[in-house]
Amino acid sequence: MNRIACTLPLPREQAGALVAGDKVSLSGVLYTARDAAHKRFANLLDRGEALPFPIEGACIYYAGPAPAKDGQVIGSAGPTTSGRMDAYTPRLLDLGLRCMIGKGERSEAVIAAMKKTGAVYFAALGGAGALLASRITSVETAAFPDLGTEAVRRLTVRDFPAVVAIDSRGGNLYKLGPERYLKPS
Repeated sequence: MNRIACTLPLPREQAGALVAGDKVSLSGVLYTARDAAHKRFANLLDRGEALPFPIEGACIYYAGPAPAKDGQVIGSAGPTTSGRMDAYTPRLLDLGLRCMIGKGERSEAVIAAMKKTGAVYFAALGGAGALLASRITSVETAAFPDLGTEAVRRLTVRDFPAVVAIDSRGGNLYKLGPERYLKPS
């Protein structure tokens, strides 16, 4: 299966060339962050403080990886439902966040912010955390270690499989897929 190779952090031009439904292979650096970390991001920004990683062009993976077993880089690393981060996402997109990885639909406010900023949303296969973990070559805690598995982690990935769920023009696989399926042949 052919996949489009994407390097992270994702350049604006490459994000703009992707179309909903494209299969991608991501390589480079991304950061994990879930609900509690996003709340802390908002608190930092409200106080005028910097985020704990460079946001320009960054990719956030909505995941809370399991601890590594002996001989592993990381434990299971499947995506979590992205909608729980929707309240925080437009602000991060305005600061330069270029892509997100998760599962499930996004709000209209997030899609509008993606169109405004040229960002993309990738879907990763839920239930495939062990496969996804095998594509992670290194991990380090970047912020909030007290959050345990939900700490922000800096991951280096190689050939991490995903699908463009929502592109930078608002093309939405969650809408296009059912339309294509239901279309008479």
